[in-house]
Order: sequence, then structure tokens, then C-alpha cells
Amino acid sequence: MLAGLLEGLSLVFQPLALALIVFGVVVGIVMGSIPGMTATMTVAVLVSFTFGMNPTEGMMLLLGIYGGALYAGSIPAILIRTPGTPSAAATIFDGFPLSEQGQAGKAIGIATIASFVGGAVSVLIVTVLSPQIANVALNIGSPEYFAIAFFGLTIIASISGDSITKGMLSGLLGMLIATVGLDPTLGQPRFTFGFPELSAGIEFIAVMIGLFGLAEGVNRYREGIGTIDLQQDLSGITPSRADLKSIRNVTLGSSVAGSIIGSIPGAGGDIASFVTYNEAKRWAKNATPEFGSGNIKGVAAAESGNNSSTAGALVPTLTLGIPGDSVTAILIGALLVHGIQPGPGLFDNEPGLVFSIFIGFFLVYVVILVLGLLGAHVWVRVINFPAKYLWPSIFVLCVVGTFALRGNLLDMWVMVAAGVLGFILRMDGYPLAPIVLGMILGPIAEENLRRSLELSNGSWDIIYTSPIAMVILLLAAASLVAPIALQYRESE
Repeated sequence: MLAGLLEGLSLVFQPLALALIVFGVVVGIVMGSIPGMTATMTVAVLVSFTFGMNPTEGMMLLLGIYGGALYAGSIPAILIRTPGTPSAAATIFDGFPLSEQGQAGKAIGIATIASFVGGAVSVLIVTVLSPQIANVALNIGSPEYFAIAFFGLTIIASISGDSITKGMLSGLLGMLIATVGLDPTLGQPRFTFGFPELSAGIEFIAVMIGLFGLAEGVNRYREGIGTIDLQQDLSGITPSRADLKSIRNVTLGSSVAGSIIGSIPGAGGDIASFVTYNEAKRWAKNATPEFGSGNIKGVAAAESGNNSSTAGALVPTLTLGIPGDSVTAILIGALLVHGIQPGPGLFDNEPGLVFSIFIGFFLVYVVILVLGLLGAHVWVRVINFPAKYLWPSIFVLCVVGTFALRGNLLDMWVMVAAGVLGFILRMDGYPLAPIVLGMILGPIAEENLRRSLELSNGSWDIIYTSPIAMVILLLAAASLVAPIALQYRESE
């Protein structure tokens, strides 16, 4: 571990890597400050530009964008009651009332401090725990990996929004798309329809760019692009010592809770922020002012929980090769392009890269703290950026970035098709995130299930007799049934 840590330090503390961290945070804050510009969309659009870099440099840029966008989602949530990213929705509850009371600067300052603490604490927890989890993961076999992938797929039920059925259908669609190409066991082409170009499969990154870039832009034009006239007093951005003391316990507690929630595949920052906010509200009885009327503890709980989920999502991503959320799914794709397979073997094969990710992510939150407090007045003006100039630029980036993947036109057509598909699905209320999970986890589940059955001559006993696999499958069943039961109960 010490050798990997030292190697990671040497990789991160290079001029270009440090510059990419700062640049990534700036891009992330700018995009996250614009309502509707999600972290997933921003990372998906720009991921292809990292392929010419070495893996460490590429990860520094993407992690900077990731952390910066999630933090900046709180700015429009506080100022105009519109979260820049979905995970900042809980920040509205107390952030916007503070803004109405003329304390917008104070709310942004608290959000910045809480984001830094949440991200930094989460990175420290993940740095200590991930190698241990990876060591355990090295001892599990195909039955256990199938169970883990299946568990990840059942998480789709929790992120499907109002309709679990539509979420499941989206997940199945993602699994179907992932079957195009060569059979992983037999090596025979399937669903290629005579096109040899499809033998290599559907390019995952191209689909992501289409779903979260092109489709989002077309949808924004459909809804109409308006303008925002923002006038706010941003005095008192730096929190006082009394404010810091007031939010200390709730921030630390929410940071730990958010890290745990973020490590659950498919949970993400939006779930983490709502859970930590609700828990802070539940434990702070008789709070003055009340939660929901401008309590800085509510802002701190939501933002620390939100940002701590980012590093937490890296736990299943790096140790098991299973994405913690949609952004880490893109990070997996970026690593695969460089010939690096995320999973337990990553800690033995690429220890320097792993620890450079941890160190770089910590530095990302240091940069967020500095730029957030010093540049708040600048980021607020970003909200007024004319959308009529923004979205055409994003469309160009979608096309250029997709062509840069492999230099062929097929990927561009895949991106366009995914964009059209994503737009149609959004119009009908189908969530897009399950498609991503299906594309990532479907092949893992298929390959390990088939390998398990081959080892047991077609008998399912190899799965039933594995205690670890059975425990995970029981958790998967609970994960699948709980949202259905909750939705049924709410409908009564």
C-alpha cells in the first residue's frame, strides 16, 4: 500500500496532472451552475477527449469535472430554486429560503465548506477501505460475481422514478444493446445482422454521449430555452466560526453516511443527499430555525451527503468493476479504452493509478474549496449564460468527441441513434440511467453465469451452495421487492 501511495503521489504531482485537476473543476463548476447540465452529461460529452492522455491524466480531468459539477449544482438550487444537478435537489429546502432572506452568500459558503468536508472525508474512508475490499474480492469466483452483478441490476428498481416497470424495461434495453457483438464464450457473432463493424460491439461511450448529451439538448429545445434575470446580494460568503461550529457534527455525520450510501451500486448523490438531509432533520428536533425555513444545517447535511457519495461510488467501481452511479460507469468505459480492467486485480496490477485516483480526488475537493469561496461571484454569473450559445456548442462536442473514439462513422451514427432513442424515452417518462447499468452489468452477469454453469456441468448447485452468492442474491431480492412494496403502499 505504501509503495502504491508513493507512486500515486508522483503521478498526481506533475504539472499537467495538477493543471487538469484545476481545469476539470472549473469546467465542472461552470456546467454544474447551469440548470439542467448534469454531471453525467458533462463527463459523457468530454470523456472522449481524455483518450489521448495517459490514464492518470485522463482520470484527473474527469474527476475534476465530476466533483466540480456536483458541488456547483447547489448554486442555482440556492439562488433560483432550480438544482443544477439532480443531486442538489435537497439543497433547495433550506438553501433557497436563506436566499429569500438575503443570505444567499452565507448559504453558498456553507454549501462550499460542506462539499469540501464531504468529499475529503469520503476520499479518506475509501482510500483505507478499498484495498481491503479488493483483497476480499480476489477470493471470490464466478458464482459470487454473477450474484454481485445481479444485485447491481436490481438496484434499477430504486432509481426508476415513478414507474418501476419503465425503469426495468430501460435496464433490459441496456442489456440487449450490450449483447451486440461477439459471444464472450463461443466467440460467435450475434445480432450483427451481417455488418462486420458490429462484431466489436456497440461502443459504450458513444451511447452515453447520445443519451446524456444529444438527447438532453434536444429535450431542452423542446421545452424552450428561456433566460434568467438574477440579482442577488452575495455578501458574507466565508462562514463565521460560530456557523462552522454549528454545522460540524451534522457535516461529519452526513459525510460518513453519504460515503456508505454512495458505495451502493446505483444509489448516487441524489439518494445520498435526501437520506442525509432527512436524518439530520430527524435528529435535530426543535431546531431553530426549523428545517425547511433556512437552517444552515439543512444545507450542510444535503451538500456533504451529496458530495461524499462521489468517492463512495468509486468503491464498487474500482474493487468490483461495477459502477456506483452513472458517472463512474463512464469512468469504467474510459479505463477500458486504455486497456485497464477495473476490479480486484486493479489494485495489484495498477496500484499507482488507483492511489493517484484517490489522491487526485482529494485535491479536487481542495480546489473546489478554494475556487468556491474565492470565485462565488463569478460562478453565479454563469447562470445567466445564454443557452442559445451553449447547446449548439455541446452538439458540436458530441459529434467531435464521438468521432475521436475510434475514428469511424459508425460510432457517430450510434451516438445519433442513442440520442434519438433517449429523447423518445424521456418523452414517455422512461429513465435513462438504467440503460447505463444494463450495458455495464449485463455482460458481467452473463459471462460469470455461463462460466459458473460450465464449471458445474450445467448445474445451478454451484450458485446455491455458495454462502456469499446466496447472501448477495437475498439482498438483491430485497432490493427488488422493497421499491415495489413501497410504491404499492403509497398507491393505497
